[in-house]
Amino acid sequence: MPLLEVQRVSKGFGGVRAVHDVSFALDQGELVGIMGPNGSGKTTLFNVIAGALAPDAGHVRLGGREIGGLRAHRVCAHGIARTFQLVRPFPGLTARENVLVGHLFGRSRAGSASEAERWLALVGLEGRGEVPASQLTLIDRKRLELARALATAPSLLLLDEFMAGLNPVETATAMALIRRLLADGLTILMVEHIVWALMELSRRIIVLSAGEKIAEGPPDAIAADPAVIDVYLGTERGSPMRA
Repeated sequence: MPLLEVQRVSKGFGGVRAVHDVSFALDQGELVGIMGPNGSGKTTLFNVIAGALAPDAGHVRLGGREIGGLRAHRVCAHGIARTFQLVRPFPGLTARENVLVGHLFGRSRAGSASEAERWLALVGLEGRGEVPASQLTLIDRKRLELARALATAPSLLLLDEFMAGLNPVETATAMALIRRLLADGLTILMVEHIVWALMELSRRIIVLSAGEKIAEGPPDAIAADPAVIDVYLGTERGSPMRA
């Protein structure tokens, strides 16, 4: 049984069809990337999976259990955690307190300051537990948001443009951290506009355009797919995708 099943999911807003009839599955321990141009439905799909939005049609199952339409805190308690395209730590709380919030809404339902420090150290924020979240740099706020997500004890982590706004050194650091989480057995679904990073990290890539899935496969196949080249890169049909 796949860990995550998305079956014929659709979501619209008035007359706008944001996601239409999208299906795919993730096995335990996979990292699957989602790519597509702006407005292709990537974040809407994430919001449906994470419980921020209810699907208009279709099913979302985690470990065989239907979670489509559940509220976000209940989806989190079942084992899905996420980060956001625009980082959203609680600015009035310290870094440690932000991580403890993850314990509260996650599967563990318990946490301690020492355990919070363990997650902070994992993401590179060792010794920063007392720093208010509002005083952290962008890369450190991203690290904090990841630590808070990991503190929920997820079986599936959704990363929404985790590397957006990072410089090359910070991007390399973020990629190393993602590889470590994958090696520890975490399953990851990842939206990313840095194509070369997505190609390096992903076992499989799903491509969306205008709310529909237009391609799915290993990175090499996606890079050579004429439909992906036309829609995503807007280059001459049949030319190879360049990282």
